[in-house]
Parts: sequence; structure tokens; C-alpha cells
Amino acid sequence: MSHTHPVSRRRLLSLATAGVLAAGTLGTGTAAASTPSAAEPVDALNRSARPLNDLNGLGRMIGGARVVGLGEASHSAHEFFTLKQRVFRHLVATKGFTTFALEASWSTGLRLDAYVTRGIGDPARIMRDEFQGQYAFWNTQEYLDLIQWMRRYNITHPDRPQLRFVGNDLGYAGRDAFGHVTDYLAAHRPDLAKRIGDLYAGLKPAAGTQAGPWMVGQLTKDLPTRRAEADRADAAVALLRDHGRPRATGRDTERTYAWALQNATAIAQSFTGYAFPDEQFPERMRYRDRAMAANTAWWQRHDGGRILLASNNGHVAYTSDNPAEFPEPTGAFLRAQLGPDYVNIGLTFNQGTVNALPDFTAQQPKAYTVAPAPKGHNEYTLDRLRYRDFSIDLRTAPPAARTWLAEARPTRSYGLYWSTDDPATALGRSYDILIHLHQVEAAHILR
Repeated sequence: MSHTHPVSRRRLLSLATAGVLAAGTLGTGTAAASTPSAAEPVDALNRSARPLNDLNGLGRMIGGARVVGLGEASHSAHEFFTLKQRVFRHLVATKGFTTFALEASWSTGLRLDAYVTRGIGDPARIMRDEFQGQYAFWNTQEYLDLIQWMRRYNITHPDRPQLRFVGNDLGYAGRDAFGHVTDYLAAHRPDLAKRIGDLYAGLKPAAGTQAGPWMVGQLTKDLPTRRAEADRADAAVALLRDHGRPRATGRDTERTYAWALQNATAIAQSFTGYAFPDEQFPERMRYRDRAMAANTAWWQRHDGGRILLASNNGHVAYTSDNPAEFPEPTGAFLRAQLGPDYVNIGLTFNQGTVNALPDFTAQQPKAYTVAPAPKGHNEYTLDRLRYRDFSIDLRTAPPAARTWLAEARPTRSYGLYWSTDDPATALGRSYDILIHLHQVEAAHILR
């Protein structure tokens, strides 16, 4: 879906982390001395900044939130991914978080969750199969380390709630989602199996299908075909919703039904996402962000645990820095659905290297160097605080800091494709909490 729109090179679909992290992974020393201008409220920001070696301070900022959206300014930086694991592990230990949700396809999440909870499959192989195309940036050593740690945790903590892995996105409708629907029908509503099976004919990927070729194949289909496929997937959801409740009643059967209906919904989301014409790109992106929010909120309601949602800054945010193309972020939908149970964290950096695709035809990312932020960028001021890496609660910052944070100014944001565009972002209107890193390096992509 992402590379069909020739204008937005910065983010598009914006699809984009090791064992026990070394204490030095995130620096906590002081930044180089600099004299800020009067317009830069460094002193006010310093009063709110907390060093990143103090995750208890970050935990206090998060409070009682049940879903925490943790963004990233690039889809592929080592420190962004390892920070997400570090924060997740802290939230598991101190606040009872149980789910790591990633900006990846729902069906991909099913495969990785089966490994994390039951040891089914080889995570490296699953990642090679699933993290392709617009998801290639997730096929990293950092994410493999996270998934393997989650599995070890579940094995060594049988007395605690299991950790779960969820994909909240719609790019690839994989076989596992179809399997959950057909298994439910076989067990509880065999009378509907043929009708829904006929609707799914030709939609379920063949055995051995990988995500990348499937997504390319969807994009090569003509629009009437894509719309017809979306209509059939929607019809399956309607049939299951209106007539597919289990004949036997009980908590377990109701849960099984809800799970089947969610999988049918995820399938329909995917096909609907491909059914928008190119001239309706903003509508497609609004639909996608709404779907990612709905899937995250569904999981939170039905699983009952707390979720760390790993996604791009532009998705977890409350406001869009490019409303003409990306009208309403996932974070805005989650705040509307969850209220104070949703808290988001923006993630910025000053310099280093990141991975990105060189252009729309490239299949493999390359590492690009990002020079220190120039004067006038948000990161320029943030990098002059006393801590090298730090967090700030933007909601409780001093008035001078909040005034500065409310102003939109250039901010780094790298998505699928390399671009030097720096969209104007008002940090205080976009996020509850901000984490700033002085320097990052490109994530370690697996081949």
C-alpha cells in the first residue's frame, strides 16, 4: 500500500527492539556546554528533565495508563528498539504490563504470539517471512532479542500472567487469521462454514506465501478487483457478526466467538485498506490509523492487560504534522476511545545513523548519516539540556517550557524512504511525554 503515493516520501504507511540491556546502552551524562538563546527555555526544560537511567521517573509519568504508545523518529535505529525493550521490561516488572503491540500486521502478531506463548515456530524464520516490504525494518536483531526474551520470561515465570505479542496493523492478511475464523466455524457453527468459505475463496494466501510478494500482488490488482475482495471480506464479517454466535453459551465460547470475529475484522481491514483509489490517499491513511487504534483497543478490552504500543511518532501522536495526507493519527483515535487510559511518548534524537530505503524501487534499506540538528529544530534545543538522554513530562513542564513546546518547528521524522524533509511539529500538542536521545545508530537488520 505504501509506495503507491508518489508525494509523501517521508513516512507514507510509516511501517517500522537485546537480552538484558547493558547499563551503557543509553547515556545519562551531561550534554556539551552551550549558551542557549533567550527564546530557548533550556532552564525550564531542565527542571522537568529526568535522566533515562531513572525509569522509575518515567513510570511515574506514565501513571495508571493501560495503553502506552511509544513512538520513534525513525523506523530503524538501534537505540529506539532497545529502549522499547528496556521500557517494556520495566513496565512488566513494575506495573503489570503484559502485551507488546507492534505496528505490524495482525496475522504476523498471531504467529509471533504463538511462539512467545507456546513456543510454536522459529521466531527468526517467522520474522523473515513476515517482516518484508513495508515491514522490512522490523526484521532486526533487536526485535529478535525482544521476542526471545518474552518467550524466556513466559517459561521462567509460569506463576505470572503470560506476555503476549500483538500486531495492530493491516498490511498483510496472513493465513493464521483465516485459520482462527475457520476453526471457530468448524467447532461452533459448521452450518456457516461453506458460506464464509465461499466468501474467502481466493482471499486466503496459499501455503508458503510470504508477506512481501502478497502485498506487491495486492497493489498490482485493478481497483474493481480490490473493491470486490474487500466487499467479500466485509460480507464474511457481517455474516459472522449477525448470525454466527455459538449455539452453546458460556464464557469460553463467547471468548472464542469474539476472537473469531476480531480475526474476520482484521482480514476485512486489510482488504479494505487496499481498496482505496490513489486519489483517496488521505482517506486510506485515516482508515488505517483508525484500524490500528481499534485493534489495540480491542486487545486491551478482551485481554485485560496493559499494553506497550511500539509505533512511529506520527502514529502514536495526538496531532498530525501532515494533515493533508495523514489526517488523524492512531493516538487521536486511542485517546477518544480510552481517555486517560492512553498515554503517549514521543521519541526524538539529535544525530547518528538510521536505516531507510533509498527510493520507491529499493528492496533493502541502507544506512544514512543524520548530522546534528540545526538551529531552529526542536532537537537543537533539546540536545542542550544537562542530560545526554532524558525524559520530560510535557503536561507538567513549567509555563516557559510549555509555551516553547506548543510552537511547531522542524523535527526529524524518518519513515520508509530516505528524505531530508523535517515536518513542523508542536511537541506539547502531540505528546504527553517526550524522550530525547543524543545519538543513535542504525538498527541491525537480519539478512
